[in-house]
Amino acid sequence: MAENFIKTKDGVDIFYKDWGPKEAQPIMFHHGWPLSGDDWDAQMMFFVNKGFRVIAHDRRGHGRSTQVSDGHDMAHYAADAAAVAEALDLRNAVHVGHSTGGGEALAYVARFGQPQGRVAGLVMVAAVPPLMLKTESNPGGTPIEVFDDFRKQLASNRAQFFRDVAAGPFYGFNREGATVFPGVIDNWWRQGMNGSIKAHYEGIKAFSETDQTADLKAVMVPTLIMQGDDDQIVPYEDAAMLQARLVLNAVVKIYPGYPHGMLTTHADVLNADILEFIQS
Repeated sequence: MAENFIKTKDGVDIFYKDWGPKEAQPIMFHHGWPLSGDDWDAQMMFFVNKGFRVIAHDRRGHGRSTQVSDGHDMAHYAADAAAVAEALDLRNAVHVGHSTGGGEALAYVARFGQPQGRVAGLVMVAAVPPLMLKTESNPGGTPIEVFDDFRKQLASNRAQFFRDVAAGPFYGFNREGATVFPGVIDNWWRQGMNGSIKAHYEGIKAFSETDQTADLKAVMVPTLIMQGDDDQIVPYEDAAMLQARLVLNAVVKIYPGYPHGMLTTHADVLNADILEFIQS
């Protein structure tokens, strides 16, 4: 197998980046839908220059990883992350996840990382848990019709749909007075179009319908929860605020006016806050 790929138990080649001293404390980054490990550029450079070992992988069907037909669900995402962590023998690691990657990082920590004694901390940024979908027991969630519309737009014209998401709500570029960065829009689109439309289509169910209440309750490591209060993708009242109630002794930071993609638009602030959390 070529360097920088790890093969999972079910034969999927997962691409990863691994920078910095091997003996340094590892930080593993879990990207959002429908992106790749490249979405963590600002964090990877910041933390490797602070002396950490930084790892980012492409989820199955995303980026440079294999465009397989099956396994586009949170259970496989977590198992794939575990395959990377085990192959690289990451210990005392901090796992940082954004959006869907927040659900993946949480599932990894709860189901693999903690039982194996590999995890020092968890950071969830604008993360999807506990459950995005509106149900009888989750009345504040997003109606299924919204996700059905995502699927319809994705299947009919993925390229335009991805452009519209990046240019609009993801980074808050649709807000009056927003500073719009065309390169950021192009980079989001590039990452998305590198992946598999089937993985992206089925990933909508994974990020919207997976109830991770049990995973949240299982977390025992120090946890930082971060979200903007102008998140148009994942409403913070139904994400960060609920996560904070379910995770033991979590630290919660809500950022006024910050969008869903705040790791890119406000990287300087978030990087400093994550560093402070890791060092505390």
